[in-house]
This record gives sequence, C-alpha cells and structure tokens, in this order.
Amino acid sequence: MAHSNNKKRFRLLDPMRDGKGVEKGEDTTPTLGRFFKLWGRKFWKLISLNLLMLVQIIPLLLIVYLYMAGPKTPTLYSPLYAPLLGAQTVAPTTVGSTLFNSAAGLMHQTPIFNSWAHWVMGILVVFLLVTYGWQRTASTYILRNLVRGDGVFMISDYFYAIRRNLKQGFVMGLIDCVALFALGFDLFYFWNAPSTGANNVMYLLIFALVFIYGVMRFYTYLMMVTFNMKLSKIFKNALIFTVLGFKRNILALLGMGVLTGIFVALIIFFGRVVPAFYIIPFLCLLGFCGFMSTFAAYPIIEKYMIAPVQKPSAEGE
Repeated sequence: MAHSNNKKRFRLLDPMRDGKGVEKGEDTTPTLGRFFKLWGRKFWKLISLNLLMLVQIIPLLLIVYLYMAGPKTPTLYSPLYAPLLGAQTVAPTTVGSTLFNSAAGLMHQTPIFNSWAHWVMGILVVFLLVTYGWQRTASTYILRNLVRGDGVFMISDYFYAIRRNLKQGFVMGLIDCVALFALGFDLFYFWNAPSTGANNVMYLLIFALVFIYGVMRFYTYLMMVTFNMKLSKIFKNALIFTVLGFKRNILALLGMGVLTGIFVALIIFFGRVVPAFYIIPFLCLLGFCGFMSTFAAYPIIEKYMIAPVQKPSAEGE
C-alpha cells in the first residue's frame, strides 16, 4: 500500500500524465468563476508548462547579466570634460581647474566590445531568434488545450505543436522578436528624449502601439495553432479582436499586472527573510500569465471564428 501511495504522489508532477478533462454536463461559460475553477484544476500542469517556458526568458536574463557583469573599461562620462580641457589648456584658472577635476572624476564603466561576453551574447540572441517562435507556439498550444478543458500530455504535445507549425512558427517568432525590439527601443528612446511637444506626442503614440501589439499577441499564436491561416490574416484578425475583446483583454492585463505586483512585493518585503520568494516567480509567473491571456482570448476566437462555422453544420444535421 505504501508503494502505491508513493507512486501516486510522484505522478502528481509527472509532465507526461494526462490532465483531467471537462466533466460531463459541466458549465463551460468563460466566466471569472470558471477561470478560478479551471486554474485550480490545472495548477500543476501550469507549473510544469512554466518550467518549459523558462527557456523563452533565460537567454534574455543571461544577456542582461553578461552586459552588466562582463568586461568593462572606465570611460569619461561628463560632456564638459573636452571643453574644460581646452579652456584649461589655453587659459588655465583656479575655477577652471576645479571644474575640470570634477568632470575628470566622473567615470563610467563601458562594456568592452568584441570581448568573450559579447560573443556569448550574440550566440544567445541568435538562439532566441531561431527558437522563440517555436517555443511560444508550443506553449500556446498547451495553454489553449488547458483552457478548453482538453487532456494534455505535456512533452508530446509540446513537440507536436512545434512540428505541426514548424515553418509558420519560425516566421512568426522572427516577426514578433523584431516588433518587440523595435517598440521597446522606441519607447526607451522617447522616454529619455528631451521633453518637447513632438517627443511627448511620439512617446504617447509608441506607448499606444505597445499596448495594442501586446494585446494582439494574446491572439496571434492562438489563431496560428488553431487554424490554417496566412500570417497577414492572423495579424488582421488579432487587431480586430483587440477591439472586440476589449473588456476581457483589460481584465487579463489587470490580472497579470496584479499577479506580477504581488510577486514583486513579496520579493521586496520578504525576499531577504525567505529567499524562496526569489524563486517562486520563476516557477509559475509565465504559466499563470499565459493562462490568463489565453482564457481571455480563446472565447473571443471561439465566438467569432469557430461558432459561426459550427452553427450551420449543426442546423444541417
């Protein structure tokens, strides 16, 4: 009997074990109550999926770490150094000497380019560009099945989704990475740009584009794993669903923001006392946030793309 109990306990975290499906006669209306019921039922599946999804962010974390901790060289930071040096060379003064020494003391640690750290960073960037679309496709396929209440075999379904969407998933990932980089770069640039009317308008415009594209991402990969569609059609529909599913999209964003805020607060206030709080977000944050966005988006896709096709078939029967 003890052997049987141990086997059952270890099967709890078995990623190959099929999950519990929808009970017969169960109300599947995508309400908030349904979300928490399904979330509790699929809790351990989401933890297992989250571990697979970590590969999507580990390269980024390593790139940031290598940039911060890699080889650096001290560089003069103050823009006043050059003119003060010229002034002191031509007509040295006591005040000028004081200002020059202050400017010369402002040193900035600049990363050394073409070092081993930058080669490793380049390899990680290439790895991310090549594999991100496949990773996101596979995780979205599993999240969709969890939201629908389908049984899930974690590892086999993960690689099945990659094989099924090999070419389109790769192209989608490239487009996604380029778009995210461009929007992030523009947002950072105009955030640090001088505060002028034109710059403020551009910042608000870029911020709006970041919001719109962020919500569109709820739908792009989800439609790709559900239908056989061209990417142009997928992006067009995603933009439309951003508006049609506005309420559900906002609730999902709020939920993801609240969850992230809770983890950040736990780390800030209790991280030093309980170091485990630094690890917990890596165990569940990606999976839980992905589940929220998929639960918000799939009913919209089902309502406007699946139900209209199924209804005439049902009437014909």
